Amino acid sequence: MTLHPNFIGCDVSKDTLDLFDPESSRYRRVANQLEALRDFAASLEPGRDIVVLEATGHHDRLLRHALAARGIGYVRLNPVTARRFAEARGRLAKTDRIDTRSLADFGATFRPQPDIPPCAQRERLAALARRRDQLVEIRARELSRAEEFVPEIAADIDASIATLDARIAELEATIRRQVAASDELARQADQLMSAPGVGPVTALTLLAHMPELGRLSPKTAAALAGLAPFNADSGQKRGRRAIAGGRPRVRKALYMAALGAIRANQRFKDFYSGIARRSGSKKVAIIAVARKLVTVLNAMLRDGKTFA
Repeated sequence: MTLHPNFIGCDVSKDTLDLFDPESSRYRRVANQLEALRDFAASLEPGRDIVVLEATGHHDRLLRHALAARGIGYVRLNPVTARRFAEARGRLAKTDRIDTRSLADFGATFRPQPDIPPCAQRERLAALARRRDQLVEIRARELSRAEEFVPEIAADIDASIATLDARIAELEATIRRQVAASDELARQADQLMSAPGVGPVTALTLLAHMPELGRLSPKTAAALAGLAPFNADSGQKRGRRAIAGGRPRVRKALYMAALGAIRANQRFKDFYSGIARRSGSKKVAIIAVARKLVTVLNAMLRDGKTFA
């Protein structure tokens, strides 16, 4: 990042982007279409201009790729963070212009580091992983109805489950091919699965939904996974620490991996037993193991090593 970056606020919608450039104090609107976004990216200066936007799912995908192709940095903010910042600045109303100005002010105030540029292979992997999870969830709902007493309905449920089984198997085969096609993804998958409790699904979840793993500090890795405990103190009161935020799918995968690690590895088992004894809570101990596991996995990918 340069010493004097110019943070451009960008409010993304399905059809358009609203922009505010604090250097020129200019508002503008461009179409959320590839050619228009390429022209916008070409108007920016690499190493100086940084675009600040709210994370909006797939609506900002074309923008991120257009910026990355030109070497323009960008920062995606949690919408809650962006809104709270605006309110703290006294901007209680919400319009596209107000949002773009607030995003630019956020960048100038906090000077966040640009995000890692998008990787087409990882984005495709994340999309495949999301679709697999959706089908697994649908199958679980169908399985819960499997005791239907009307024969025709029971047969239809069985047929639906069989179809879902086949579609999930096809998706998992596609995912394996996607991972195998990338030397980096294949290497990282092998490294992750060398750790106790980490199987193919957990490895896939981390590769797809936590691509920053291996580049993070231990505390940041735990926070992104939703496994960092936060204080709840006020005055003389000392509240119970609790995890909050983060990425729910990653947290769920690591929780299940922690259960496996406790069973498979003496080091994690001893760590779990100690926390459970001191806290009086098995769930707190499992979460602590999951937090320890993600920091270990982060270090493994950072150092390019398998579990030892």
